[in-house]
Amino acid sequence: MRWAEDFVAQHRLPADYAGTAQPFAGPLAERIERLRVSAGRPILVGVTGAQGSGKTTFARFLSKWLSRRTHLSAVCFSLDDVYLTRAERRALARRVHPLLETRGVPGTHDVALAHRVLDALTDPGAARKIAVPAFDKATDERSPERDWRRVDAPVDVVLFEGWCVGARPQLPETLGDPVNEVEAAEDGDAVWRTGVNERLRTDYAELFARLDMLIMLRVPSFDSVFEWRALQERKLRERLQEAPAESEGSPGLSPAGLRRFIRHYERLTRHMLETMPAYADVVIDIDANHRMTGSRAGRG
Repeated sequence: MRWAEDFVAQHRLPADYAGTAQPFAGPLAERIERLRVSAGRPILVGVTGAQGSGKTTFARFLSKWLSRRTHLSAVCFSLDDVYLTRAERRALARRVHPLLETRGVPGTHDVALAHRVLDALTDPGAARKIAVPAFDKATDERSPERDWRRVDAPVDVVLFEGWCVGARPQLPETLGDPVNEVEAAEDGDAVWRTGVNERLRTDYAELFARLDMLIMLRVPSFDSVFEWRALQERKLRERLQEAPAESEGSPGLSPAGLRRFIRHYERLTRHMLETMPAYADVVIDIDANHRMTGSRAGRG
């Protein structure tokens, strides 16, 4: 598959990536194709996993597979690309809670924009070009609209990927005790985590209710996340001509800064690892060597 070789080269992946991904992408593509036919309309497939799990890469590979090996048109759209701008998050931090300045948790995305993009991609009207937002993690800022990619719509399948796509809220009684030092020191009254949970219960629940299928890439444990996210940061740094000014979440972070950044994700990541396998449609296990090792089909 020449396209797969090109994909591996473009994304600087291990030479055997296509070979290891194929046993998972092939059956998934067949299942997605059946779902699209039975639905009789464009469908939305969620792809989720902890930071560093490889969800973005796999979603892109699956999109290519669908476009090349089936009769379906497919596009990837990331929840990350509708993060609020830095100015919007700073205003949110002043108004609601300081921890909301850091992108990541529910409450730091423009959910209305996500709905508009999904509507535009799947509306079965006349053929058209759709502008899909982009977020630059190197600068911690949404890219200007002139730089957004244009894709042909409508499409048969949208692969909607993101670290908390499909997440469900925690029980209120589980929010009292902090899970790490950031929560203990900076959210002692649980205002931040309670607010995040409320957003999951309300507008994010409405967004995720649009999913026709949910695929989870399950990492071995939360302990894997820091190491794998650090690898992502190194890869991102290699692609930059110049290192940007240091900002939280940028590739200029020190190990201590990166660890603090990931602590914002810890509570919900642990919750998803505990609960999501019971309701995801497909769970793909990722081993300690960052390889997909097995999968199981859930509901549907």
